[in-house]
Amino acid sequence: MGGVVSQLAQLFSSTLPTVIFVLLLFVILERLLFRPLTAVLKEREDETTGAMARAREQTASAEEKARQYESTFQAARQDVYRQRETARRATLEDRAATLNLARQQSEALLKAAQTSLAANVASSKDELQTACRSLGEAIAETILRGPGQGAGEGAKS
Repeated sequence: MGGVVSQLAQLFSSTLPTVIFVLLLFVILERLLFRPLTAVLKEREDETTGAMARAREQTASAEEKARQYESTFQAARQDVYRQRETARRATLEDRAATLNLARQQSEALLKAAQTSLAANVASSKDELQTACRSLGEAIAETILRGPGQGAGEGAKS
């Protein structure tokens, strides 16, 4: 067994410079390559994560603005509908008022025409009665005078 230990000791002593070189290379690589590379990768990951977070925030903000725009647009549309309805009602009321006024005026004209017509009928009846009386009197006078008497003779008697 002593031979195995001596062979191992000889093998270790011959590999000691290689082990030291590998450890030294590991330290150098760690300081010159791995740390800067790890720092760059971490910074890159942080920036990527930050950019993703900003993108999510901007997306949420854009969606919120779109919702606000849509609600504002809907409110404006409702306001326009209300204004149209108000204008339509006002127009209908004006139309109804104009129709009522025209109806009242036509009824007043009709009543005036009926009153005038009734007065004309009454005066025509009076004129006809007067004409009928005078004609009746003339007929009665002609009949009472007889067939041979003239108009001037009856006046003398």
